[in-house]
Amino acid sequence: QVQLVESGGGLVQAGGSLRLSCAASGRTFSSAAMGWFRQAPGKQRELVAAITSGGTTNHADSVKGRFTISRDYAKNTVYLQMDSLKPEDTAVYYCAAKIWTGSTWLYEFWGQGTQVTVSS
Repeated sequence: QVQLVESGGGLVQAGGSLRLSCAASGRTFSSAAMGWFRQAPGKQRELVAAITSGGTTNHADSVKGRFTISRDYAKNTVYLQMDSLKPEDTAVYYCAAKIWTGSTWLYEFWGQGTQVTVSS
């Protein structure tokens, strides 16, 4: 099992930066792909960035060049560095772990979410 606890959200002005952290517990962290999702009111949850167990990253087109996902295996922590923030980045951000269920890969474990609000 994987337990995820997020932190780092808050209020920031447009153009500012914020770093989200997701502390993971459980023996599967090192073998799990991790992702950051976000959901704004009235909008669908979307995948913002993902990182494989080997450290390969991918970012949504909407955040490429601004957001960077990374992980620290020693600290069992995944980060989302957010730069050049825009008001449209305002959302609840969730950390999730993608686990092999035996049949498919699924984001089965989720953090509680942390609010990011970007003011104009």
